[in-house]
Amino acid sequence: MQNVAPAVARARAFFDSGATRPLAWRLEQLRSLRRMVAERHTEFAEALDSDLGKHATESLLTEIGFVTAEAAHLEKNLEAWLRPRPVAVPLAVQPAKAWTELTPLGVVLVIGPWNYPLQLLLAPLAGALAAGNTVVLKPSEHAPATSAALARWIPEYLAGAAEVVQGGIPETTALLAMRFDHIFFTGGEATAKVVLRAAAENLTPVTLELGGKSPAYVDSSTDLAKAAKRLAWGRFMNAGQTCVAPDYILATEDVLVPLERELVKAIGAMFGTDSSLSESYGRIVNDRHFARIAALADGSTVVHGGERNAASRHFAPTLLRPAPGDTVMGEEIFGPLLPLVPVSGRDEAIGIINDGAKPLALYVFSNDADTRRAFAERTSSGALCFDVPAAHLSVPGLPFGGVGGSGMGAYHGEHSLRTFSHERSTLAKPFRPDTLELIYPPYNKTKHRIISTLAGAGAGLRQRLMQRLRKN
Repeated sequence: MQNVAPAVARARAFFDSGATRPLAWRLEQLRSLRRMVAERHTEFAEALDSDLGKHATESLLTEIGFVTAEAAHLEKNLEAWLRPRPVAVPLAVQPAKAWTELTPLGVVLVIGPWNYPLQLLLAPLAGALAAGNTVVLKPSEHAPATSAALARWIPEYLAGAAEVVQGGIPETTALLAMRFDHIFFTGGEATAKVVLRAAAENLTPVTLELGGKSPAYVDSSTDLAKAAKRLAWGRFMNAGQTCVAPDYILATEDVLVPLERELVKAIGAMFGTDSSLSESYGRIVNDRHFARIAALADGSTVVHGGERNAASRHFAPTLLRPAPGDTVMGEEIFGPLLPLVPVSGRDEAIGIINDGAKPLALYVFSNDADTRRAFAERTSSGALCFDVPAAHLSVPGLPFGGVGGSGMGAYHGEHSLRTFSHERSTLAKPFRPDTLELIYPPYNKTKHRIISTLAGAGAGLRQRLMQRLRKN
């Protein structure tokens, strides 16, 4: 087991030195992060291929390019976002000036997952550095090639700013026993509870980016061919191992039948008739997850796909028609299975969604204004997207995060800066005129009248009172 204490101590000492606070340092770290990803993109792409079978183009789209864009967006806007924000001062406190400013938290722990092991570690890192913190990174042991690449290059490009701790559960447990100023975790619900319990010991604030079952609703008013292609892309990208992938589709039976045909066409167009031969289709991360996905498929009704190879961990894009009680509908799938669930209409669909945990994302494919409004007003989810899955992550101005069981807190762009900062209140009040003299004890009728005026009397009376005070 790696001794994690030295890495945390170095991060703490560097933050305490004050070096991370200037804007120039923060911008330099964001530039260095972009430079690392650009100069080492080949090594990172090879690592992602080794860990997950990701095609280089998919890695560029969802990992390398994503981090580059996030860091560039922060770099472009950081100076403006860090400007102090003036706050109006009530008459009772005038004359005075008040403002808020974003200040660094300290040392941040970022625990990353295996499904997007570069993006979901480095995007939070970018936000934490922009906020003026130092960071301890814990990449997933289930993506060992990416973890090793990060451990190799982070010290070269971000020396002092970030530390990398490799390892598994023992190292993560040791890190969680230490004091941090913020913990950012992406992963599953069971581990999130462990993180929360550990954070409670030090009263450490936590951001949890989790998952859950993100539903899609499709009705007859939409273009089923285009909807099917987008749904297939969102579901089977990264072999279905995406937290915001559509987890199941709700539609009336008269929509599901043609939609199923269009989904089969879309799958073939993207990955061919034999996805095991497609370089664009990924692999399941390890044998344990492969076995879990196989059990979910075998416990339901496969209507398309289902082919698999345990040796290569290839599992074909698979469409299911689940029966009530099938296990696949009781847990997040996190794999290339897409259940098609018949409903009587939007009201039943909304009821099914609301009966479960609040999803990380909800996708509605409908051109009907009333249907869109119904889902917007009667459901709760981390995000709501019309006619497209997953793409909201690529909009840097949108906060990304869950609600309820799908997570707490959000990040991306300015939301990252705020997540990793403390918004400190500041008030400056001059000694002259010293208006506090009017409220100091001992109290009398005159002071009572003044306080009553300041607390609730008309604006004209308050204005005359302030003019009198200024003359004094």
